[in-house]
Amino acid sequence: MMLKITQLKSTIDRNINQKLTIKALGLGKINKSVIKKDTPQIRGMINVVKHLVKVENVNEL
Repeated sequence: MMLKITQLKSTIDRNINQKLTIKALGLGKINKSVIKKDTPQIRGMINVVKHLVKVENVNEL
């Protein structure tokens, strides 16, 4: 299964770990989206920044 991760909020005035996690996910600008494979590592990264992003399930193509 794939996940569509969209950044909804800015990383200004956020913890350095949250800023680096957003960058590691391939995000960095508001409303930017990436599609990632659903793995425990990605889920852990999403959990760190869950208040900054929106996550949707996407069917594999």
